[in-house]
Amino acid sequence: MTVTLADVAARARVSPATVSRVLNGNYPVAASTRERVLRAVDDLDYVLNGPASSLAAATSDLVGILVNDIADPFFGIMAGAAQTQIGGPGDGSGRAGGEKLAVICNTGGSPERELTYLTLLQRQRAAAVVLTGGAVEDPAHQAAMSAKLTKLADAGTRIVFCGRPPLPEGDALVAALAFDNRGGGRRLAEHLISLGHRRIGYVAGPPERTTTRHRLEGHREALRAAGLDEADGGGGSDDQDRLTVHGPYDRRSGYEATLELLRRAPDVTAIVAANDTVALGACAAVRDQGMRIPQDISVAGFDDLPFSVDAVPALTTVRLPLFEAGARAGRLAMGKENPPPGGIATIAAELMIRGSTAAPRG
Repeated sequence: MTVTLADVAARARVSPATVSRVLNGNYPVAASTRERVLRAVDDLDYVLNGPASSLAAATSDLVGILVNDIADPFFGIMAGAAQTQIGGPGDGSGRAGGEKLAVICNTGGSPERELTYLTLLQRQRAAAVVLTGGAVEDPAHQAAMSAKLTKLADAGTRIVFCGRPPLPEGDALVAALAFDNRGGGRRLAEHLISLGHRRIGYVAGPPERTTTRHRLEGHREALRAAGLDEADGGGGSDDQDRLTVHGPYDRRSGYEATLELLRRAPDVTAIVAANDTVALGACAAVRDQGMRIPQDISVAGFDDLPFSVDAVPALTTVRLPLFEAGARAGRLAMGKENPPPGGIATIAAELMIRGSTAAPRG
C-alpha cells in the first residue's frame, strides 16, 4: 500500500503541513518536531516525490556510489572508474543518451551515514547503487543493511558491491565483486618469510572491517604454515597479537602504530601495513628512528596505489585492480554486463615486489 504524507503526519503526530515544511526545508520547525517527522518518514519508507510513489517500480536517472573517503585513492579510483561506465561522454551533443547521473556519497566510514545515504537514494528512486570498500562486521548493522538493500531492490534498484564481500543475506544483490584480500595478505607474508624474516610486525586497519580481518587472516595463515605462530616469538597467538596494532587506514595511524610496534618488539625486521597510505606513515616512523629501508627493516603495503612505485625505495605491495573492478561495477550497475555466476566474483590480488623489502641483515 502506498504511504501518503497524511500517514507520515499521523505517525509523527503533527499536521500534514508540518510534514511538508520539514521535507521541503522552507520553513522553521522545532528540532524535536523535525526529528519526529524524519523518524516517521524512515519508519514508513515514505517517498518524498509524490508522483513517484504511484510508479511502483520506476527508477530515475540517478546512480549512487558509496565510498568511505573520496580523498583516499583506493575509493577515488574505483568511483571514478564506475563513473566512466555510468555517466559516459555520450555523443558529444550535450544531450543524455542512456547515461545516468552518478552521485558520490562520502560516508566517512560511518555505518549510520551509509544507511542514511541508502535511504536518500531510495527516496530518489535510484536506478542503481554501487557500494565500495570493506563492510562493517556488526550484526545489527548488517541486518539493517540487508533490509534497506532489499527494499531498494524491490523498487527496481540494481545493487552492486565493489571491493566488498556480500552480506550474509545477499539476495538483493545484482553482483558482489570481492577482492581476494586474504590471498593477497598470505602471499605478501610468504614473500617476507622467503627472504628470511621471522619477526614481522603488522599495522592493521580498524578491527570491525571485513578488509582488515581478511588481510590479517591471510597474513597469519602464512605465519602458521611456516611455524612462526609458535616458533621464534615463543608466544603463539598472544605473540602475534603483540606484533599487531590496529588503527585507521591513514598515514598518521601508520606512523604512530609503527612507533608502538618498535617499542613492543625492537627485534622486528619487517613491517606489513594495512594499505599503502599506512605504509608511507610506517616508512616515516622507521626513518625517524634512524633506521634505513630495507637495510635495517623492510616495509610492505597493500593496494598498489599510484604513488607506491614512486616512494623511495619503491614499495613492495599487493596490487588490487581497482580501476578494472570499478569499471566492471559500473557496467553491472547499468545492466551493460551480465552478473557473474552465482552473483559473486572473487578478484585476484597480485604481489608487486619492489625495493622496500629485502633479506634481514644477519
